[in-house]
Amino acid sequence: MTSTIFLQQLINGISLGSLYGLVAVGYTMVYGILRLINFAHGDLLMFAAYVAIYATTLSALPWFLSFPLAIIVTGVLGIVLDRAAYKPLRNAPRISLLISAIGASFLLENLALVFIGGVPRAFPRPEVFDKVISLFGLRIQVLTLYTPIVTLVLLFGLLYIVFRTKVGKAMRAASKDFETTRLMGINLDRIISITFLLGSMLAAAGGIMWAMKYPQVNPFMGVFPGLKAFIAAVLGGIGNITGAVLGGFLLGLGEILIVAFVPELAQYRDAFAFVILILVLLFRPTGIMGEPIIDKS
Repeated sequence: MTSTIFLQQLINGISLGSLYGLVAVGYTMVYGILRLINFAHGDLLMFAAYVAIYATTLSALPWFLSFPLAIIVTGVLGIVLDRAAYKPLRNAPRISLLISAIGASFLLENLALVFIGGVPRAFPRPEVFDKVISLFGLRIQVLTLYTPIVTLVLLFGLLYIVFRTKVGKAMRAASKDFETTRLMGINLDRIISITFLLGSMLAAAGGIMWAMKYPQVNPFMGVFPGLKAFIAAVLGGIGNITGAVLGGFLLGLGEILIVAFVPELAQYRDAFAFVILILVLLFRPTGIMGEPIIDKS
């Protein structure tokens, strides 16, 4: 493998990994507070992509308006999911929350199937992201460069909210102890709703960028990216925001580089991710940056 090809694959891996990381942050935020694996999180990618398509085609909105609109609407859907599927089960056994999350995922997929149909739709990729630049012998699509930049900007914005604002302090308090958080006068339901709002908006941003990278949208498009993002969150240390992004980068890089170095393993690319999940759970359940789990009431 020449250095040019290696660099090309490295850039592709960073781009893919940043998408995993962007979606993984939502998983890790919800888990950090509710100890819930929100399996409906991957379907928010699909929802955002469809909203962007309809806003662009039916409403004829330019992409710089339709994409933020899709992100906001998906954020609101995240709050609705919390209020409808999870809030009534706050005091129920954790397995009930998990089953509710799986049910919410199937519900979103089948609603899309019934109302939109199963025929894949082309995603309208804006021209600005469609350009290809040549640099030192590399041919790089502009979108590939924008993806990690957007991920890092959103990561730093989220870290600012979590570590420099009152809402972020309340989130961190809620991640440690519900009862103490309530005794401090914090509206726990409001903080959880904000967590779902932010996590869902990040998933929407990831979904739109995923749809631009692989411009075909269908009701099940969020399943595999959602699972990969979950693995990235576990690898980085579920509950840790920076760890989720780090896990995403490592997973994306690993997938691309393994296929690049050993093309015969290309068909095992997805299996590779699940092997990592099993190994992490066996040998380091807290992930790279995670902390031992504190059981909350």
